[in-house]
Amino acid sequence: MTLIALINMAVTAAQEAGGGEHEASGAFPPFDPTYFASQIFWLLVTFAALYLLMSRWILPRIGGIIEERRDRIADDLDTAQQISSEADETRSAYEQALADARARAHNLAAEAKAAMDQEIADETAEVDAEIAAKSAEAENKLADARTKALAEVRGIAASAATEAVNLIGGLTVTEKDADEAIKALESRQEKSV
Repeated sequence: MTLIALINMAVTAAQEAGGGEHEASGAFPPFDPTYFASQIFWLLVTFAALYLLMSRWILPRIGGIIEERRDRIADDLDTAQQISSEADETRSAYEQALADARARAHNLAAEAKAAMDQEIADETAEVDAEIAAKSAEAENKLADARTKALAEVRGIAASAATEAVNLIGGLTVTEKDADEAIKALESRQEKSV
């Protein structure tokens, strides 16, 4: 039998034993002083039963559940902390790899720029050398042309002077004499300058 069934039987027996008395007094039965002893008895029995039930069975289960949840929460927090530290390590490794990649890219760009600058300098030096060679060659040709032109001018001047002297002055002058006279005039001009 269960505790509730025993309580019901005791209440029924008490009502049958004192069946007509509470009707005669006219007071509400829980407030009737004749029933105080039985009410206190059943209060103590019920309190003791509930206390034993709570202390032996319900509270330990609740305490175990609370402890289990506390352990699970602590484990979850430890796992979250571990994952967070792994994420921090991964992020720092990523940032380091990114910094290394940027440094390598910067170095490659600097090397490529230096190589291009060297190549441009080499090509510029080559072109400058070609221009200098062509300029020297052109100056040499110009000097040769000037020398030839002066020689021809001197020859033309000598022959023109010979003919002019022969026609105007009636003298007989050879081209050799005219050439020597022109050379003498040129040397006088060079000395005066």
